[in-house]
Amino acid sequence: MHQDELFTVTPQASGQPATASSAQSSPVEAIPPNAPLAVRMRPRSLDEVVGQRHLLADGAPLRRLVEGATPASVLLYGPPGTGKTTLANLVSTATGRRFVALSALSAGVKEVRGVIEEARRRRAYAAEDTVLFIDEVHRFSKTQQDALLGAVEDRTVLLVAATTENPSFSVVAPLLSRSLVLQLRPLTDDDITALVRRAVADERGLAGSVEVSDDAVAHLVRLAAGDARRALTALEAAAEAATATATDTEGTPVVGLSTVESTVDKAAVRYDRDGDQHYDIVSAFIKSIRGSDVDAALHYLARMVEAGEDPRFIARRLIVHASEDIGLADPTALQAAVAAASAVQLVGMPEGRLALAQATVHLATAPKSNAVITAIDAALADVRSGGVGTVPPHLRDGHYAGANALGNAKGYRYPHNAPEGVLAQQYPPDELVGRDYYRPSKHGMERTLYERVPKLRRTIRGGGR
Repeated sequence: MHQDELFTVTPQASGQPATASSAQSSPVEAIPPNAPLAVRMRPRSLDEVVGQRHLLADGAPLRRLVEGATPASVLLYGPPGTGKTTLANLVSTATGRRFVALSALSAGVKEVRGVIEEARRRRAYAAEDTVLFIDEVHRFSKTQQDALLGAVEDRTVLLVAATTENPSFSVVAPLLSRSLVLQLRPLTDDDITALVRRAVADERGLAGSVEVSDDAVAHLVRLAAGDARRALTALEAAAEAATATATDTEGTPVVGLSTVESTVDKAAVRYDRDGDQHYDIVSAFIKSIRGSDVDAALHYLARMVEAGEDPRFIARRLIVHASEDIGLADPTALQAAVAAASAVQLVGMPEGRLALAQATVHLATAPKSNAVITAIDAALADVRSGGVGTVPPHLRDGHYAGANALGNAKGYRYPHNAPEGVLAQQYPPDELVGRDYYRPSKHGMERTLYERVPKLRRTIRGGGR
């Protein structure tokens, strides 16, 4: 393929970007009428963009970029369907730059370098600048991202990269430092409602060929969950169904609530197992259990299960939580979490969801104590700061030849010889005598330890510290 064939679509000629695969096609003068509704309704100017007011207000960074006042490379970070590709197109159109798009799913270092070389050539011989749009840039390897650095640094290309993952975790630091990071927010219900009604009436959309009831619009908004593309895709399917079943005597076909429900089974769960959403949902799950909100915990568990999260991962998080946030306030919590993990291994999914739900309910409703994690972290802090000391001689191993000559195990007092099984004896190194790590709470079963541990310390320490 000749290099020029990579760049057959410009923003002036088409409303959609060329991709690594579509670049092999001949130029397209306009969006075809049979293109998906979401493509046909892609905004052609900033005035048509819905949402992202925090980035598009007068003087805001994205408006300045689109208007050409700030020729900086940018990373657009946000959930699907919030307009990342649209904004990249608008940057290109508004600044008069040539638009080239690559998908990180199919492009490699060779394709990236080819785009950069062609951008250099066009800049040198035709004074034509290039906007390079890379979709799902988080899927590029470190080597692929590094290949962009020089061209971004000297502005051979104006990079507009889109990602659904937090760039701090998925984009290499040198590229991150050379780019403006802008976070796009999910569209609000009002935003989605406005888009749906515009698509019904607009000539590029359904052009008034159907009517959509208020109930149907409301359901489309719920299904969208902030994703414009999902809302328009569902609307298009419902409109096609209503048109197909209408008769000539009925007048304009009506898309009602039942039509939407019958054509769209359910809203896809927005959850990326490898991305930022993954960490957000898991974090919310654990924090809901810690906060004893059993209903919220079950909600986040359901989102993970529905999204196909590895049930072993969920079980491991429950095991960690059982010790970290419950501990000895309910000693059976750890047993329940371990049992759930074992059940998942034995029966798999979908039945394993029952064991995960049972453990989630157990942990969420259990009394809480962080005394265990606080204790071990305090002990670790001492060790890491050098507070180790020498093991007292009477506690050292006395079973090997020569141990007696070293004084090992001499003077050790056997606790079982005492009536209560506890006696006065030094256990920690000299430097740590009297150091308290474990501080039981008064919650649940740990209340008994709240009363017992101080008594044990007084006996062991001989009434001293």
